[in-house]
Amino acid sequence: TLVVMAAGIGSRFGGGIKQLEPVGPNGEIIMDYSIYDAIQAGFNKVVFVIRKDLEKDFDEIIGQRMKKKIHVEYAFQELSNIPTQYKEIFKERKKPWGTGQAILACKGLIHEPFLVINADDYYGKEAYQVAYQYLTTKHECDVLPACMVGFILKNTLSDNGGVTRGICQVSLDHKLVDIVETHNIEKRNNHAVVNDQVIDLDSI
Repeated sequence: TLVVMAAGIGSRFGGGIKQLEPVGPNGEIIMDYSIYDAIQAGFNKVVFVIRKDLEKDFDEIIGQRMKKKIHVEYAFQELSNIPTQYKEIFKERKKPWGTGQAILACKGLIHEPFLVINADDYYGKEAYQVAYQYLTTKHECDVLPACMVGFILKNTLSDNGGVTRGICQVSLDHKLVDIVETHNIEKRNNHAVVNDQVIDLDSI
């Protein structure tokens, strides 16, 4: 299953919604490419995580088109959909809670290995192939097996300003040790710079 986090799409899909900006020659949006690549890799189900108030518009504009290619389901990321013990603590929050709650919203819909992506990021077909291979391989371990598809930092920098990236630290046996969310990484003269500190691009 491919889980697409799309709860950030604006109400009734007004102007300026980045997830819906055409990027392809025939008006394709990034989600079209993501789902196409996932299907080619072997995925056969997609769960869109959206807000409940977007369901009708989302289904008309995106869902019905996708249902012709792949099995589609919806999970709703709502503030009420959190464990009871946390509701009082965070009752003033006005927006969805991000990745953790988005995945929790899928409880009951997914009973198989799954991959989580953002609606507005382009990952490339190789990312889906690598993830699918891992998800369909039996793993002998003491904990629930999980993986993350990483990218070389210099391949993700922008010529148009700073970006935010999760800088990953990996052990010698290829285990993920740490992720540091790093803001405003700028590309300068083929180097990555954060707060005027140069990052060695050959190391990450």
